[in-house]
Amino acid sequence: QVQLVESGGGLVQTGDSLRLSCAASGRALGRYAMGWFRKTPETGEEREFVAAISWGGRDKYLADSVKDRFTISRDGAKLTVYLQMNNLTPADTGVYYCAAGPSERHLIYRGQGTQVTVSS
Repeated sequence: QVQLVESGGGLVQTGDSLRLSCAASGRALGRYAMGWFRKTPETGEEREFVAAISWGGRDKYLADSVKDRFTISRDGAKLTVYLQMNNLTPADTGVYYCAAGPSERHLIYRGQGTQVTVSS
């Protein structure tokens, strides 16, 4: 199994920044890509892709809706992934889920999520 624990969510105002963190652990953890999804009032029960990063950190992918404001990175030990979110808007409000898997397209493990609320 793989455990993913998110942190860093909270209540902020429009234009503010937040940095989400996700710590990965578990016996099944391999050289995994990691990423972030979110559920927002607009997406309902669907999880929207936000960002992903390869095991080595060289390849990064960001959704069009966030690519000019968010960045994804991971630490040297490759066990923690970060999502730096700048210039937040109310449309970014939602639950953000960390994910991990054998590739950026197969992020099969999910965390419990952390709430991000952006007030206008």
